[in-house]
Formats: sequence, C-alpha cells, structure tokens
Amino acid sequence: MEIKAPSFPESVADGLVATWHKQPGEAVKRDDLLVDIETDKVVLEIVAPADGVITEIVKAEGETVLSEELIAYFEAGAVASAPTPAESVQTAALSVVAEGAERRLSPAARKLIEEQGLDAASIIGTGKGGLVTKEDVLNFQPTSAPIAPKLASVAPVSKPAIAIDTANSERPEKRVTMTRMRSRIAERLLDAKQNTAMLTTFNEVNMQPIMELRKQYRDVFEKKHGVRLGFMGFFVKAATEALKRFPIVNASIDGSEVVYHGFQDVGIAVSTEKGLVVPILRDTDFMGIAEIDATIADFGARARQGKLGMDEMQGGTFTITNGGVFGSLMSTPILNPPQSAILGMHKIQERAVVVNGEIVIRPMMYLALSYDHRLIDGKDSVQFLVTIKELLEEPARMLLDI
Repeated sequence: MEIKAPSFPESVADGLVATWHKQPGEAVKRDDLLVDIETDKVVLEIVAPADGVITEIVKAEGETVLSEELIAYFEAGAVASAPTPAESVQTAALSVVAEGAERRLSPAARKLIEEQGLDAASIIGTGKGGLVTKEDVLNFQPTSAPIAPKLASVAPVSKPAIAIDTANSERPEKRVTMTRMRSRIAERLLDAKQNTAMLTTFNEVNMQPIMELRKQYRDVFEKKHGVRLGFMGFFVKAATEALKRFPIVNASIDGSEVVYHGFQDVGIAVSTEKGLVVPILRDTDFMGIAEIDATIADFGARARQGKLGMDEMQGGTFTITNGGVFGSLMSTPILNPPQSAILGMHKIQERAVVVNGEIVIRPMMYLALSYDHRLIDGKDSVQFLVTIKELLEEPARMLLDI
C-alpha cells in the first residue's frame, strides 16, 4: 500500500515531513500515528490504514512533500521483524498498561500514554463519544506511580523541546531552525506591517453588565446547552452587529478594488505550542451565543492537539484576539491580511471610573482596534469600536437590534 501526503488546498503549496513516529519493520496498529506533515497553517497527522508494518520510507524527516505525494510504502497484515530483548521488555510493559483498557484513543493520546506508561483505563475521555484526547492525557493526574518507571533502563527518557548545554560554555547558545508554521507566521506579520497603513484606536468597556448576566444565567445556560457561558460569545455577537452597521470594516482590498462581503466570518486567534492559528466562525450573524462558545471551545481543544483542518482556517472577514487571557492590559494587534481590521481584547481589571458624577469601582477592559487606514477612515474605525462598547455595556441592544 502507498502512504501519501494529504491533499493540500490551493493556498498551501507544499508541506514538510516533521516527524516519523514509526520506522520500517516496526509493527503498527490501525489508526496508529505514522507521521506528522507540517504546513504553513497546521500540522497534519497521517495514521496507519490497517494493522501491519511500514516497509519503506520514501520521504525522510525534513524533506518537502507536495499534495498527495508518495511518502512511504506500507504492508497490511505483515508481521514486524523480531524485536531485541530490550524492545521485548518494553513492549511487555506497554501491553500491561493497555491491558483491559478498551478505550477509544486519539492517535496523539495513544502515543503519549505509551511514552509515559500511563493506564489508559483510568483516563476520562472528554472528546466526542468518550474519545480520550491528547489534552485529557496531559491533564491526567495519576494517583499512583505509572508502570513505565519500573523499566527505566529501557524506557526512553523524555527531554525538553529545547535543551541548552550549559556545561561547556559560560554563555551557552543553541540554534534551532524555525518550523514552517513559525516561518509563515513571521512572514505574514511582517507583510502586514510593511504593506498596510495600519493604525490602532482604543476604547474601554465596562464589563459589569456582561459579568452580572453571566452570573445570573451561567448555571441554567450550561445545563441547557452543555457549554460554559464565556465572554467570547458576547464579543463575537457585538462585533458581528458592528460589522453589519459598518460594512467597510468587513471589506478588504484586492488590487485596485474594494471587496465588500455580504457575510460575517470571524476568525478567533488561538495560541498553541507550535504557533498562532486563526480558525474561522462562519456566518456568525446566524449563530447563537451557545453555538459560538461551543465552537470556540472545540477550536481551542483541537488546535492544541493539532487537529484543526486547513479548510477551517481559510478565509475570514474579521479577527478577534484575546491577549487578556495571558494578562495583557493593552496591546496593538497586527492585521491578518487580507482582512482590514482586528479587535484586541485585554485583561479585565477593576479601576476607579466616574459614573453619574461619582467615583465608583468597575471591572474595565481596554479594547484595541487595528485597521488598514488605506480603506477605513478614522471616523468609521472609532464609531465601529464605540458600537462594540455600547453593545457590550447594554447587552439588550443585541437582542432588540437597537
């Protein structure tokens, strides 16, 4: 059987063979993770089509592959070559870990469980249908020592991703080649800075009405919809309404033409270990807050597992990024071309403000809107941001369309 690279969309020219998780002659089970293919946008996992062995690797780690290009040969039903004594001991240990654990495991979760010698049966799966995900394994706190340490002499020792040798130098350094995704992120950010007339306008919003609304309906909301009521749903709905009122902010420049979009596709910036990704919420005008919050939670979980599809990050007419989750009080977000604007959320912090002539304490958040001044005038950008502020401070406006 031929193992081929995935089919890439037109916007992705090629990929890079990042890591081979299985080697020729090594036995694999159906759906075992074989190789990671890194593209400009995501890391794609290729799994075994059946039980068998890899007979030959055509594309080694670090090599570039095109869409649907042959990368390896696979023989279904074949038996692996005889293991060494050390491998036999380690395999026996891992079989003990898996014994009785008839669980549905994602390829990444299965690999982590095997590496760390965890008991799969004791890990609760939060994925669809009880699927154990990579995040479930990372969050798992074993109540007793795992099995693998008993065979420490043969078990592989995990090392930090970037290990700097400090023993042989007073001023140690280590050079690491940028991943394809990180290189592409750097390229796009630099392009946005150099090829747009980017400007940022600021405002602040009193979050008390939203916080009181969440406190009042949080439990019944979660009980009915099965998802936690967060802040992002309100911000997406407020931004969507503002985009409808100011279509120029939802537009983009294509050469000498302005493209006005009759829909609102909002990108949500998600930080992962491999870099920033921006999955897209499609047609947010027709989504409820519960659907938005559930979709964003799903995006975040799958982004950290490297499970997002490239089609989920194509397009978008506007982007929201939340630096507040990391403690940022204020920032100037960079545009995500060809989009013309991006909204930056920040940390909620209690501050003294004047309300009706009196100084009171309110939970305040700074908002930042970066926009392309070639297309959006200052008046439109300021009024757009003020609209978002007013909708958030009076959530009933979004329901009454006023």
